[in-house]
Amino acid sequence: MSVQTHTLANGFRIVTEKMPGLQSASIGIWVTAGGRDERIEQNGIAHFLEHMAFKGTNTRTSLQIAEEIEDVGGYINAYTSREVTAYYARVLGGDVPLALDVISDILLNPVFDEDEIEVERGVILQEIGQALDTPDDVIFDWLQDEAYPNQPIGRTILGPEERVRSFSREDLRRFVHEHYGPSQMILSAAGDVDHDAIVREAEKLFGGLQVRVANDPILATFQGGERREIKTLEQAHFALAFEGPGYCDDAIYTAQIYSVALGGGMSSRLFQEVREKRGLCYTIFAQTGAHSDTGMMTIYAGTSGEQLPELASLTMQELGRAADDMSDAEVARARAQMKAGMLMGLESPSSRAERLARLMQIWGRIPALEETVTQIDAVTTQGVKDFAATLAGQAPAALALYGPVERAPELGDMLKGRAA
Repeated sequence: MSVQTHTLANGFRIVTEKMPGLQSASIGIWVTAGGRDERIEQNGIAHFLEHMAFKGTNTRTSLQIAEEIEDVGGYINAYTSREVTAYYARVLGGDVPLALDVISDILLNPVFDEDEIEVERGVILQEIGQALDTPDDVIFDWLQDEAYPNQPIGRTILGPEERVRSFSREDLRRFVHEHYGPSQMILSAAGDVDHDAIVREAEKLFGGLQVRVANDPILATFQGGERREIKTLEQAHFALAFEGPGYCDDAIYTAQIYSVALGGGMSSRLFQEVREKRGLCYTIFAQTGAHSDTGMMTIYAGTSGEQLPELASLTMQELGRAADDMSDAEVARARAQMKAGMLMGLESPSSRAERLARLMQIWGRIPALEETVTQIDAVTTQGVKDFAATLAGQAPAALALYGPVERAPELGDMLKGRAA
């Protein structure tokens, strides 16, 4: 498998990976602008813009956009995160030029029809309502807000209802002008692809875009705090986060291995102690997420209101214990899980294309898989213990609780005993 890169004169980046033996391909444009690039009055507009991309261009209606891809058996979609908005398609190799033409059209030539804006506004308001009705979704938005209060990175990606109701056609055009310059776009493709042919098409489609100065996002500051929403639900939802490293920090691999050992699978400490031995919950896990300049190690569980105090106490005990007795076997198992998950996940062209775009965004280059594996293998048990000790002793924390959570301990009380 071979990775090739190219940058147009205006800063537009292209990265491809030929995967021999495949007849399909994934291709898309990853725009390095998301929720954290919004001003407060724009909160939710990156996601709104993603929706509007499929609502018609100067040459295609919304139906034609869908039909042209689906007529060849393909699939087209998009998503918005806090740092990226992606527009991508999965097609057979021979239809890559068509997919690229459609994706470029929705990015470069949207009409933002007023009637379509109103239709999609209604769709997004329904999406917000659905999220608010899903406790194990909304609790992570609350957790993010408590971790990064009054900061763009802490705000919900969907945006508040009142903002979504106010966005105009001019607001959408302004965000595109501010954030959709050629240097903020990465064309990524993997599978049955021809690098040189894609570069030629990209030059035709994107080479004429004028260079724009990209604004750096506001640096994130993890502050921490607590949000507790009491509601009559079957389960009490518990989400706890600690400040972690950003993805450019060398400690990111240590943090990820730690979270896998703590709560990343059925053999993990939290799963065994809280679910298997005590039967306190059905779902409990730990995970490490990262942004360009910050990160979070998050623990989530759902339990009954009566059992929540015990679950919280056990969680804090496991945090403290991991700093003392994390074993070589646990770290080795977590390393194996992390490597296998990464490698198995890259067997599809969609995963490959996303990985290429993400790495290009982070590093400006594509590190070899062997380089990543070497960094994972370099994590030591002592390094994991040291990281665990930092969390157990001094890392800032945030807590979100939702449901019958009257009996849940206060965050301050939980943190007093985390190093015990």
